[in-house]
Amino acid sequence: MPRVVHSPRQSGRPGRVWPSLWRQTERLERGLAAIGDRVGRLVAWSIPAMVLVVSYDVSMRFLFHRGSVALQELEWHLFSLVFLLGAAHTLRCGQHVRLDLCYRSRWLNDRRRAWIDLLGGLFFLVPFCLLVIASSWNFVSQSFVHAEVSPDPGGLPYRWLLKAAIPFGFGLLLLQGVADILGNLRRLFGEDR
Repeated sequence: MPRVVHSPRQSGRPGRVWPSLWRQTERLERGLAAIGDRVGRLVAWSIPAMVLVVSYDVSMRFLFHRGSVALQELEWHLFSLVFLLGAAHTLRCGQHVRLDLCYRSRWLNDRRRAWIDLLGGLFFLVPFCLLVIASSWNFVSQSFVHAEVSPDPGGLPYRWLLKAAIPFGFGLLLLQGVADILGNLRRLFGEDR
């Protein structure tokens, strides 16, 4: 019987079997992360705007005894946009809430952290984002259909625009979660392992 010689491509190690797959995965990961990065950098400019609006509103109320419902609503609209649209960028930079006492402990190496991030993304982040997107869709569409405005006199119109930031923000977070999952898969099983 002839002797079978296995080539290095058949070694069973995924990084050597499909090197182009891991390069494509890395490109996809970077592309998905770039979307959240751009939106995060753009929405960061609303923070100085929010500070100016709050400062103006507070000084008008306390110094001149003149308040504005529209300004107060604009404050929490801007805060909502920062929170919702900046979450993906925060996740990408690793600045999200995490129990660092365990995650950064000496008992966890980079490989174990990658497993925690991979499983957390697959079983918690992605399903939660999909749940929020699916459940908020009707909420936004009803607001748009009824042309919802502020219930307060002098409030802001187009409330559906703010509500539309909920599925959009969680969609960005979902894309970043998928990018993180791809990156962790590459770290665990890819060429750079």
